[in-house]
Amino acid sequence: MRASRTAPIAALALALALALVASPARADDPAAVLTTGAAGIDGANVAVGDVLNASVAAGTTANFANAAGGSTGVKCAVSAFTATVVDNPAAPGVATESTTGHTFSSCTANITGVTKVNSVTVDNLPFGTTVDSATGAVTVTGTDTAPIQTTLSLGTILGSITCVYRATNGSISGVASNTDNSISFTDQAFSKSSGSFLCPGSGFFTATYAPVVDTTVEGGPVVFTN
Repeated sequence: MRASRTAPIAALALALALALVASPARADDPAAVLTTGAAGIDGANVAVGDVLNASVAAGTTANFANAAGGSTGVKCAVSAFTATVVDNPAAPGVATESTTGHTFSSCTANITGVTKVNSVTVDNLPFGTTVDSATGAVTVTGTDTAPIQTTLSLGTILGSITCVYRATNGSISGVASNTDNSISFTDQAFSKSSGSFLCPGSGFFTATYAPVVDTTVEGGPVVFTN
C-alpha cells in the first residue's frame, strides 16, 4: 500500500495554524492607558509594578502661593514625584498608581516676616492616584487618617515656625499631556491645619512635572496617556 504524500503537508499546515492561534501578533494587542515610547499601539504597555518618576519642568518652579494665581508664597526650584503602577487596563480606562514619594528643595519665600525656607515635606505617603484616559485627569487622594498634607518649616524674624497644610477637598487634581509627557497642577487648594500666626491661612499648589518617565525600563522612556 502506498503512503499518502499529502499527510505530512496537512500535518505541517495544522501545526502552523495552531502556532498562529496560540501567538497572536503584538500589533493586535490593545493599548493600555499608560504606554512608553509612543502613544497607542505604537507604544509599549507600562507593566504593573513599574516605577514612574518626574521632576519639575526645566525653567519652572513648584509653587505654594498664598492666593489662587498669586505670586506671594514659597517657590521650590527642585521637586520630583515617584509613583508605582498598580493597575494599567486597556484604554479607554483608568490606571491606578501609588504615589510613594514627593520631594521639594531649593525653596525660597517672599512672605512678610519669613527669612528662609528650612524644608518642605509631604506627609502621610503613599497616596492613591488615578489617571483617566478619557480626560487626562490625574487625581491624588488621601484618606481621613492619612490626608494629603504638607509641612513647611520656615525661618522668621522670630525664629523657626512650622506650618501644616492639608488638601482642602481631600484630593488634588492635575492634567496629563502627551505634548511634553507632563502632569500639571494649577491652584490646588490647601488649608492651614496648624501653625503660627505668621503662617498664611491657605496655600495654592501649582507645578508642572515633565517628562514623566518609566524608570523600571532601560533608558527611562517617556510615558504617554491613551
